[in-house]
Amino acid sequence: MELNFSPKFAQKIFEGEGGTYYSWSSTEYELLKEAKVGGGRLGLQPRGFAFPHYADSNKIGYVLQGSGGVVGMVYPKASQEVVLTLKAGDIIPVSSGVVSWWYNNGDSELVIVFLGETSKAYVLGEFTYFFLAGTLGILGGFSTAFNSRAYNLNTEEAENLAKRQTGVLIIKLAEGQKMPQPSKNSTDKMVYNIDAASPDFHVQNAGNLASLTEKKFPFIGEVGLSAILVKLEGNAMSSPTYAADSSVRVIYVAKGSGRIQIVGINGASVLDTELKAGHLCVVPRFFVASTIADGEGLEYLSMITATQPLFGEFTGETSVWGALSPQVLQASLNLTPEFEQVFRAKIKKSTILVPPQD
Repeated sequence: MELNFSPKFAQKIFEGEGGTYYSWSSTEYELLKEAKVGGGRLGLQPRGFAFPHYADSNKIGYVLQGSGGVVGMVYPKASQEVVLTLKAGDIIPVSSGVVSWWYNNGDSELVIVFLGETSKAYVLGEFTYFFLAGTLGILGGFSTAFNSRAYNLNTEEAENLAKRQTGVLIIKLAEGQKMPQPSKNSTDKMVYNIDAASPDFHVQNAGNLASLTEKKFPFIGEVGLSAILVKLEGNAMSSPTYAADSSVRVIYVAKGSGRIQIVGINGASVLDTELKAGHLCVVPRFFVASTIADGEGLEYLSMITATQPLFGEFTGETSVWGALSPQVLQASLNLTPEFEQVFRAKIKKSTILVPPQD
């Protein structure tokens, strides 16, 4: 079967007064299924509240916009929830099976994109959610008799518990309704703002690259993932790389536009297309990918299915080309000794992020 590598926009799954939820379908984008990764995007209006739920996949949430986000998380066997605050640029790991709820305490829309791996999911390439409350909640699935026995309620109380909430996935809370206060200490341990972090690489007129691994942020090890945020200035390039540890990359375009090329097995060009804000793109294991920004610049987050990913690079001081001996490079590329020296010198002067050509 020939796979379609073209980037895809998410499809709207739910829309209500409190907000919307979008998802990428593994039927529409079969590469998600093959790579065992998935994505979704949550948008909450002011006072929007996403019901408590858990999912079948490990993922990270990246806050695209908003400053008044609040998330509550309940871990198995925990006696109380942990409440955290979220703002644009934050990354929060969310483990499978952990109950979470999401609330917008700000005065503008809160938007969060979720990227994760789906190797143990019910539907490969997609997140499946289990809601505790609302018309899709687990309470409504049990009979009144079972709920009555489980929670020590009479019949009327059990029916009221299961049926009183008529909302579906997301609702808008009444003005003035109080929600729990976030904990700063817990937020510092469980949330990382990658926008504010010092970049791993900064190249003048090219942009920044910031990585987030278990070494920098131990809590992300809970989900077995990592992330890289690339901000390219106008017409700059992120040079070709591949994941040498067999991990998969999932790219979400947060801002701007540009172009991506991916080269796969037997040197085949599997993708050469435009990237636009809102696109999701998958780079399979060992495939080589490179991006170039349009004039307005390009910003994207890559989720990687490893806590300490290892990348092979073709430019810069750690270039594969530069590491090869002169004799091997000449024989492999059929180069003259003179041109091999020119090529090697240019490689050593190059960088992962490449400024626009003069």
